[in-house]
Amino acid sequence: MKKAVIYTRTGDEGTTSLIGNTRVRKNHPRVESYGTLDELNAHLGLLNIVVGDCDTKAFIENIENRIMTLGSYLATDRECECAIGTEDIEVLERAIDRLEAELPPMHEFILPGGTEASARANVCRTVCRRAERAIVALQECSPIDCNALVYVNRLSDYLFLLQRKLAEGTEKKWQKSCE
Repeated sequence: MKKAVIYTRTGDEGTTSLIGNTRVRKNHPRVESYGTLDELNAHLGLLNIVVGDCDTKAFIENIENRIMTLGSYLATDRECECAIGTEDIEVLERAIDRLEAELPPMHEFILPGGTEASARANVCRTVCRRAERAIVALQECSPIDCNALVYVNRLSDYLFLLQRKLAEGTEKKWQKSCE
């Protein structure tokens, strides 16, 4: 068997291949959207290293798999059905409902941090929001299954609540200086 070479030189001019072999510029909205999801997955991996709860770890790993699925959908150059379905969205919604029931009501904005896990979850949330913006930008030039955007939107909500839970009571309220 011939050894695969990691460098192909095909991207040296600033283009890359989508699934289906269409070549696009590396700053194309499609590449930006799945690239941002890839970055989110890297941060989710870092978060999962510091999360202690086995159920949360398993849930995050499930999310990582869904993000890979979504990324491959977005990296495809032809119209196809998104493998993210309403059941995936409902799983996130149930997790959001459980977290909301556990947490005290929030009346002020909170600052990121508290614990390492909470801070990492907050980074995941902000990268998730950027991925959402990238998918919206892609929608302007290409049809995208609405479940893709809904899933990422729910995921950012879940990550917000997860970072609150992982703060373990160390949340700091934003001290508004201009009222």
